[in-house]
Amino acid sequence: MAAAGHPDWLRPDWEVPGVGALMTTRLGGASQGSFASMNIRAGLGDDAAAVVQNQAIVAAAMGARPVWLEQVHGAGVVRLTCESVGSVPKADASVCTEPGIACTVQVADCLPVLLAAPGARGVGGAHAGWRGLSQGVVEATVDLLCSAARCDPGEVQAWLGACIGPRQFEVGADVLDAFGADASQERPAYFAPHAAEKWMADLAGLARARLHAAGVKRISGGAWCTVEDRSRFFSFRRDGVTGRMAAAVWLRG
Repeated sequence: MAAAGHPDWLRPDWEVPGVGALMTTRLGGASQGSFASMNIRAGLGDDAAAVVQNQAIVAAAMGARPVWLEQVHGAGVVRLTCESVGSVPKADASVCTEPGIACTVQVADCLPVLLAAPGARGVGGAHAGWRGLSQGVVEATVDLLCSAARCDPGEVQAWLGACIGPRQFEVGADVLDAFGADASQERPAYFAPHAAEKWMADLAGLARARLHAAGVKRISGGAWCTVEDRSRFFSFRRDGVTGRMAAAVWLRG
């Protein structure tokens, strides 16, 4: 059963009975101007009523109650329960084993990673910018999900949403250092030399490598660039003042 919502929104190509998942694009909402139209994050300068309406549209499309996180570009993961609804946990990832509650992340260039355990026993979502990814947010989410859902990493399916692509993500040596890459190499893995002391980073590729190392083998998605597709995606690096998209995964009730 596919989730409702705007037809432009992204859906994982996995087959996981009992699990719903989606990622919004910038289409299908009520916001205007730089935030047009499906901005789901308050506090950026958008009209507050429009953000509330957009969040309601997303919740209705899911048929689940989203729990929004106060994301801090770290590796913290929280386990959601029905008591979590209405709270805003400070974390960059969440897992849940209760139906009808959505693990939700907000992005506008960072990578959303959605996870599904077998048998609809649990789901997880991680906000994976380069800082959180290098600190282990993906591995921490896989670990907590496997513990909560009583499964092995090899049984988990992962989907990567839209993020800044490898032709657009210029980084310095500090990012290479964070991932343990050797800047003196001619071409470090997942980093293409670009200019003096600058490289183009493959954020989705780095996430795939981290997932594989954690034991997750079934990985899909990650083919969209938020910067290059202006009409479809918000991008903070491209626009500065812009909205946020949501990626969410939940157990169907």
